[in-house]
Amino acid sequence: MKKRMLARSSFLICCLLVTALTLAACSTNKGSDPKPEESAGATPKTKIAYWTADRHDMDYMQKKVDEYNATNTDNIEVEMKVMADNYNQAVEVAFASNQAPDVLKIYDFQTYVNKGYLTQLDGLLSADLMAKFDGLLVDNVYKLNGKVYTLPNTGQFWRLLYNVDLMEKAGYSEPPKTLDEMVDAAKKITEQGKAEGIYGFASNFKSGSGFTRPAFASGTLDSETGHEGYNFQTGEFDFGMYRDISEALRQIKVDGSLLPGAESLDIDPLRAQFAQGKIGMYVNHSGEPAVYSSQFPTDINWSTAPVPTKDGVIDGVSWVNATGYVGISDKSENKEAAAKFVEYLYSEDLRVDYQEKGLGLSVLPFVNEKAGKPELKGIEGFLPTQYDGIYPATPLSITETKLEGKKAADLFNEYILTGNQDIEAVISDLNSRYGKALAAARSEGLTDIKADPSFSAKKLQGTLGK
Repeated sequence: MKKRMLARSSFLICCLLVTALTLAACSTNKGSDPKPEESAGATPKTKIAYWTADRHDMDYMQKKVDEYNATNTDNIEVEMKVMADNYNQAVEVAFASNQAPDVLKIYDFQTYVNKGYLTQLDGLLSADLMAKFDGLLVDNVYKLNGKVYTLPNTGQFWRLLYNVDLMEKAGYSEPPKTLDEMVDAAKKITEQGKAEGIYGFASNFKSGSGFTRPAFASGTLDSETGHEGYNFQTGEFDFGMYRDISEALRQIKVDGSLLPGAESLDIDPLRAQFAQGKIGMYVNHSGEPAVYSSQFPTDINWSTAPVPTKDGVIDGVSWVNATGYVGISDKSENKEAAAKFVEYLYSEDLRVDYQEKGLGLSVLPFVNEKAGKPELKGIEGFLPTQYDGIYPATPLSITETKLEGKKAADLFNEYILTGNQDIEAVISDLNSRYGKALAAARSEGLTDIKADPSFSAKKLQGTLGK
């Protein structure tokens, strides 16, 4: 009896799964049922499915998609679907089952291209549109082997966020420009406010980003040759570019200027403390104004500044995290219609309005030249300057799949928080282990990123703003 009941239950579960998959297949974004006018003999619309995982702007973008559907003269109808979690897995399943969308948000560029998900945009999009991206289409981020598969749109811009009142109380009329000034300001803010639970500096050292947030921001400004510990000119890893910022953060810890409990601090608790006026400075990106507008509303007087460098001189550009925006499926049967919709997504009016509403900061000069001040409080300090730029991709993530031992971010975290190792020993160890891992990754064909002796981050200055 029990066996029959189990067998019956298993059968019912299988039936339910098959039914669910069938319904999902029928409802995949290939368009809705025919409308009455289509059934009555009107020219059928070309249906385009558009997938994204962006939720912060979904109401705005749905409105814009609706406007496109109502006004375009090409008889195109777009259905936008905002996916839940596990977007990349959903994309993989969709392509494997021949149910891929026509237009899709790009979250893993090299994987999407290498698996044949994306079609080449050169020749598909208009020459006028493509000309607007001259000088921005860096390798392994937007193009591969000379072919363009996606285009830039918005990005994360990194700054030093600071409490203006605490900084002035500590004797600083302007934010620090050098790392020594940052260390000194953190110490003085702490001396002034420790009795009230106020500390000069914080970073979310619960994870490796406690190191990478300030280090990537300062290190790239301070280096003409590298990013993410990778030297573009030599084609090898050289973590010496993070020596100065690591020593500065270590000194802040030694001075007692680092928020207590930073070793277990996550980013949201850090933000909550900053919103309460308990932190003098920290480093993060242009998503913060939205946080202090809604998630952690605050009345404190805060502002932003370029992240300090060793001597206040900027030899490179501040890294802008600007992945590709959308791509067109290589499996799409409506590539030309999809291309028309992509051109609409990049239309000047849409992109300018998007930025002015504070939904994201554009990396596109033709947008920033036209856009007025965004509505979101505090966002003006993150607007692109001549010292922001988009770097070519590095082989960091691929290299770490072959790495033996601790990752760079974890080892730097340990140095900053404990000082157990000499900084030179840390750098030497990382260069050696990452060098071996990179060689292994190259020998297995996992990356084709090679040395570029002509690379200079100074050439990136002025590409995004003035």
